[in-house]
Amino acid sequence: MLFRQYLHMNPVAASYLFGCGSLSQGVVVDPLEEEVDFYIKEAKDLGLNIVYVIDTHLHADHVSGARKLADKTGAKYVLHSSADTTYDFTPVEDGEELMAGNTKLTFLHTPGHTPEHISIVVTDTRRGEEPWFVLTGHTLMVGDAGRTELASSIEEGANNLYNSLQKIMELEDHIEVYPGAFSGSVCGRGLSGKPSSTIGFERRFNLALQKGEKAEFVDFMTKEVPPQPENFTKMRKTNQGK
Repeated sequence: MLFRQYLHMNPVAASYLFGCGSLSQGVVVDPLEEEVDFYIKEAKDLGLNIVYVIDTHLHADHVSGARKLADKTGAKYVLHSSADTTYDFTPVEDGEELMAGNTKLTFLHTPGHTPEHISIVVTDTRRGEEPWFVLTGHTLMVGDAGRTELASSIEEGANNLYNSLQKIMELEDHIEVYPGAFSGSVCGRGLSGKPSSTIGFERRFNLALQKGEKAEFVDFMTKEVPPQPENFTKMRKTNQGK
């Protein structure tokens, strides 16, 4: 498997390019609009044809480049089926799988940060049948969890996020965690500057995961919320095509 993580500073975000080198099929996750041509060049340099472009959710802190990248490459643009948009996309459901060559993507519906949020469990089937890593977007991040009031009420989002984190925590401890943001992002609190982790490390040390009962977790998530992204409502509507 080929794998690249890209760390962006304006806005603070992480995007990903990975896939099957032997069959030349690649996937881009959470691309930024201003980096579209960069992903195309990176894929070409790696010998990958981009077959899927995926947004883990409809972002509220930056304009997604996913539709533009899909249009330029002929890739399918993937969102959870519940995504509220004015345009067509390839919908996926909880538990659904897609293949990019020998790379298997299993989708988990993990609402909370936004209602349509997904996480992506990735398996390199040439190495083994068990998952290798999970792309968690703004659900589970390194050190904390994503804020919950940008697309719903803060309490509703926190209740959903609690359930989503329980789903992710069913993964084995050795599974690597690659989030959609890191320290400096407005989409979480107390985020680490280290942009990757493992399920086991987060299980032991992530502040949000230390809140055992749902009521305690919801109380934790509704306090000390960072300032909202500038023009976040307009940004999300742009990503919805509205």
